[in-house]
Amino acid sequence: MKDYLRSTEIIDWKNPNVLRKARSFSGESDKTMIAKRCFEWVRDKIKHSYDHQMNPVTCSASEVLKFSTGYCYAKSHLLVAFLRANDIPSGFCYQRLSRDGTGTPFALHGLVAVYIPDVGWYRVDPRGHQSGMTTQFTPPLERIAFKPNLPGEYDFKEIWPDPLERVVNALRSFNTWHSLFENLPDIEILQKEQK
Repeated sequence: MKDYLRSTEIIDWKNPNVLRKARSFSGESDKTMIAKRCFEWVRDKIKHSYDHQMNPVTCSASEVLKFSTGYCYAKSHLLVAFLRANDIPSGFCYQRLSRDGTGTPFALHGLVAVYIPDVGWYRVDPRGHQSGMTTQFTPPLERIAFKPNLPGEYDFKEIWPDPLERVVNALRSFNTWHSLFENLPDIEILQKEQK
């Protein structure tokens, strides 16, 4: 579990600003309530870069906190940092989704898995509300924004301790929300993986 608690260059929970904010959610000893507070704050207070057409493109947890904006991936980085700062194991999950809901092109969508006592690993989506969708923290019931159902869409079951390199590279390569949207990271799925 130690890999799911560590601080890194991207999940920089030891940054004083990130740590201070993370500790503000720990008013009680119940890890599930702390995790819920962290989730709801990131979901509601950090604006999704595409929805709000906001720059800059952020990547590390401290950047997301500083600028109050991020794509789903970056919001996930901040949520994981908050959780880990509160000694709650957490990692990264991804979905491959159609960008327009009809087919190609596809892009990854970032989620967070949090380890909750008596539940185990539980996925949450800090992306934020959008017309027709809401994301909630209601373990063990999963309430995430999207469910893959089109050919080519995929729900990865892995829980990575670090964000995927292709996600970090995309966030570091583009300077505006629009240029990143035009180049969202993707993973090609083999047909046998979809079964």
